[in-house]
Amino acid sequence: MNRVLVGNIRTLLQKREAELRAGGWQQLWINAVTRFAGSVTFVYLHLVLVGLWIAINLGWLALPRFDPSFVILAMVASVEAIFLSAFVLITQNRMAELSERRAELDLQISLLAEHEITRLLQIATLMARRLGVEVPTDDELEELQKPVAPDQVLDALTRESKGKSL
Repeated sequence: MNRVLVGNIRTLLQKREAELRAGGWQQLWINAVTRFAGSVTFVYLHLVLVGLWIAINLGWLALPRFDPSFVILAMVASVEAIFLSAFVLITQNRMAELSERRAELDLQISLLAEHEITRLLQIATLMARRLGVEVPTDDELEELQKPVAPDQVLDALTRESKGKSL
């Protein structure tokens, strides 16, 4: 792999690890709970626990019943659902925040690349003219040499999404 690409991968991984550590012990704990709750192990564990709970309280096993009406099971399941929902929402919010930051980085890099390409086109055209090389003149080339105004692009996208034509 390209040396620059390897360096970029390492930088991104280090940044991701730093972001995880910056979240503190609470975020690490929430991530661990959410990761476990989204695993097959969690499902199997619940199948076993709920199955035993039901088997005991239906009298299928030679153990004393402790919840014959299953009210406690319903309460435990409800409380667990409340906490799991909160953990999942917290994790999703954190992921959305990180995704938004990465999207902003992508946009900034794209805008920088657009600017650089525009400048390269301008320089190449100037060099060609100074060297006496015929440069085709067409509207598209002229348009490509103009800087892109992100705010105008966003405004046009907004107008288009509301059904107004460009």
